[in-house]
Amino acid sequence: MDGPHHETGTGDRARDGARPTGHEAPGGGAVGTLPDDCRSTTTLRVNGVSHTLTVDNRRVLLDLLREDLDLVGAKKGCDHGQCGACTVLLDGRRVNSCLLPAVALDGREVTTVEGLPALAPPEDRADGADGGGPLHPLQRAFLDRDAFQCGYCTPGQLCSAVGAIGEAVAGHPSHVTDPAAPSGEPVPLTRAEIRERLSGNLCRCGAYPHIVEAVEDVLP
Repeated sequence: MDGPHHETGTGDRARDGARPTGHEAPGGGAVGTLPDDCRSTTTLRVNGVSHTLTVDNRRVLLDLLREDLDLVGAKKGCDHGQCGACTVLLDGRRVNSCLLPAVALDGREVTTVEGLPALAPPEDRADGADGGGPLHPLQRAFLDRDAFQCGYCTPGQLCSAVGAIGEAVAGHPSHVTDPAAPSGEPVPLTRAEIRERLSGNLCRCGAYPHIVEAVEDVLP
């Protein structure tokens, strides 16, 4: 797909006087001083916009999104791939962005919570509160069901739920899917299926019942 293309990276930031990335190399040097063999150029398409960046080979997708692209919806929780707060969609599938080296994702399509409204047909998008931008129907359902309390886990829950619905429609089974279910056919998302498929996303506030209800509200 064609679309806007942004050229960014540590070198560009230095020339433009933009804020530093805040990352330091071993020994205290800035990323920009790393040897060339410690950095790589990668191009990611994020929420429909292409970005080319030169990054530390150790930089994970979550840090790139939050610190290089200012997309702070995905949250850093455990930073070990166990809480799900950093969940985003990679080529439509759910991933823990805190575990994925950005340089390994060259050419991939990333959708964060900020990009979810664009995944819904225009006629299905809901209005945000107080004149805010359009919302994905699941974001509206989370509001209507009060499916969050502190809200820290909500972006990951939303991305995970959108991914889970897509996986069920595509016929991907979960651990609770009936083994006799026809292979490749859409899997009905019962409450047990929703709970199982979202079990990798933790909510310390305990809003799970409302989250399940919100997902049920938008099932096809």
